[in-house]
Amino acid sequence: MGRVAQFKPFRALRYDERAAGPRDQVVAPPHDVITPELRERLLAASPYNCVRLIGPEKPEEAARHLADWKRDGVLVREDRPAVWLLEEDFVGPDGLSRTRTGVVARVRLEPYRAGAVLPHERTLAKAKAARLELLRAVRTKLSPVLLLHDGEPPGLPDRDPELESAFDGVRSRLWRIDDAAAAERALGGIGGRILIADGHHRYETALRFHEEEANEETAYILAALVSRDDPGLVILPTHRLAAGPVPELNGRFRQTSLDGGAAEALDRLGLVPRDRPAFVLLRPGVTTLVEGEPEPGPLAGLDTAVIDRLSLTGVRFTPSIAEAEHEVASGRAEAAFLVRPPTIDQVEAVALAGEKMPEKSTYFFPKLTSGLLFSPFDE
Repeated sequence: MGRVAQFKPFRALRYDERAAGPRDQVVAPPHDVITPELRERLLAASPYNCVRLIGPEKPEEAARHLADWKRDGVLVREDRPAVWLLEEDFVGPDGLSRTRTGVVARVRLEPYRAGAVLPHERTLAKAKAARLELLRAVRTKLSPVLLLHDGEPPGLPDRDPELESAFDGVRSRLWRIDDAAAAERALGGIGGRILIADGHHRYETALRFHEEEANEETAYILAALVSRDDPGLVILPTHRLAAGPVPELNGRFRQTSLDGGAAEALDRLGLVPRDRPAFVLLRPGVTTLVEGEPEPGPLAGLDTAVIDRLSLTGVRFTPSIAEAEHEVASGRAEAAFLVRPPTIDQVEAVALAGEKMPEKSTYFFPKLTSGLLFSPFDE
């Protein structure tokens, strides 16, 4: 039996709107979805936008901004340790309004083999190396990771939140719980298996940093913990773009030519039984539904796993169907591979089996907003 995950309150570092300006102008998505165009927009929104911390040109720039903002009162430190209850209101890609709730706290870092926190995706060494340089420079947990648990979603207080922000269609509200007994009750509702939903690179980087430092101050990561049964939990697909040629598929897959566009093709893809992998292949002027045979094992029926075995070259990722179509039509991609999102049950089965999906197999929507709460490595 693996270890049980450990949770703690923390003394948050946060923006003071009297010095920083409106909170909506200083928040951002996590670094891994910030395009160059979005980065420029965030930089223009405020001289204190957190993109200067989470996505700097050089790590030392982030460290300098962090020190300056703390000195000037742009960022202030909470006096008391607390957990925070989080509510996110958003509209999903299907046009439906949803609400996701969770608890923001420190979670003890453990190697995966301990069984306290389980991954489901592979990671990229280059991305982790860049995040490690940043972590060494700022010594602060800048963005929470998203973790799933088996307990119930938390109840929210009947009062106004302490912090509120809207960004890119997501309204986030945060309630501070600094009473020790109330914080313990909030953490006590987190139960069962802890799975990393989003933030594998940040988790593994923080673990590497802790192994370097080898002290209790670096032993925790900042996380938003959400119930796997939360009605607002949404997974989107992450499609593949290939710059190189597509391998020959004849004899390995059933192929059906489609006349409609990508959206119609995805409707057809959604009708394929989930016990078998499938994907939509987009090439210039050609749309094909590709189906594999049922497979055994925890990766069975996972579209990204069968694509991963094709050994494509120049692979890029996008959650956008429109971008995938445009990249193929413009010639910037040889082909696009449109996939279905894994289900929560698939994610859990892979994690519990000790397997890992190919990188970027899941996109838990929406991404957690960065810039609401920071947590220095000093507790």
